[in-house]
Amino acid sequence: MVSFISTLLVAFAACTAVASPVAAPGPEITPAPNPLLAKRATSCTFSGSSGAASASKSQKSCSTIVLSGITVPSGTTLDLSSLPDDTTVIFEGKTSWAYEAWAGPLLQIEGTGITVIGASGSYLDGNGAAYWDGQGSNGGVTKPKFFYAHNLIDSSITNLHIQNTPVQAVSINGASTLTITGMTIDNSAGDTGALGHNTDGFDIGSSTGVTITGANVYNQDDCVAVNSGTNIVFSGGTCSGGHGLSIGSVGGRSDNTVSGVTFSNNVVKASVNGIRIKATEGDTGTIAGVTYSQITLQTISKYGILIEQNYKGGDLDGGTASSGIPITNLVVENIAGTGAVSSSGYDVVITCGSGACTGWTWSGVSVTGGKTYGSCTNVPSVAKCS
Repeated sequence: MVSFISTLLVAFAACTAVASPVAAPGPEITPAPNPLLAKRATSCTFSGSSGAASASKSQKSCSTIVLSGITVPSGTTLDLSSLPDDTTVIFEGKTSWAYEAWAGPLLQIEGTGITVIGASGSYLDGNGAAYWDGQGSNGGVTKPKFFYAHNLIDSSITNLHIQNTPVQAVSINGASTLTITGMTIDNSAGDTGALGHNTDGFDIGSSTGVTITGANVYNQDDCVAVNSGTNIVFSGGTCSGGHGLSIGSVGGRSDNTVSGVTFSNNVVKASVNGIRIKATEGDTGTIAGVTYSQITLQTISKYGILIEQNYKGGDLDGGTASSGIPITNLVVENIAGTGAVSSSGYDVVITCGSGACTGWTWSGVSVTGGKTYGSCTNVPSVAKCS
């Protein structure tokens, strides 16, 4: 027997010695299932006054989270900031927040591969009327910010309807490849008595690859403000009642770089400003490669187009424009605003520092109805300050 086994081993060794050095492909090996994913329930539904706490507690256990008729207690964040990868969050019915004077946020969602959906007829109500006092974040009662869409990577938000936010609505920070489609932000009720204030639609910072399409924003401050970030697109939207399509203010922050931002095919109406770029006086930073294309302006009260490098917290209140935040490769094209500006407002205002506005493209711009601003400075030759 020993002799027989020895013979087999010698034969096996001989076969191995003459085998090709490139191994033949073997059967495909299926990776072991992720035990964390295996433990997640397919779908979890939460509702009522206890739903917010239950959803936050159970967020790691559900592949789909359905929030149906949630009532969030006062002083509480609906916290979905620890979602596992590839979680879906669906809002159904009315989601509301009880009153509390605090900083917020009222809603926070973070994660990778996250899908957020507003079901048909659903809406999120921030109870803004209980807070609105005409002072916004500048004073009065402390008002919570509404939605922190922070650190969302390769994620999407679709058909979310938000209304009556106490102050700023959607804060996007630390995001990468985030798509927002068909969002409505309706703070028009804050127009009554001019009580709504600082109700920004989208505030974007330190993010890359953010695409917002088909948004409808009714508010009393910036429709969208890109304070820092790269490769940002805002298209096919309607902005009403606020301060228009803004870059900045840029300067005085930890991140002061704006690059590759496109606003296209948007309507700005019944607003204080149409297009606005704000670089703060005396600070440093970069505003490069910003495009405004196919923008329609209607009923603008103060500034059709405002580009300033002397911002100090209020429009044109900073004195002499400085050059620390150059505005380069700006494209302003096909702006339809004939008769759009109030007779007491200004059509186009440009205040640049010396040598700080270069490489501009300016074509097909028709903004009229207002006055000519007499204190423009260092206007690029292709542009017109009128």
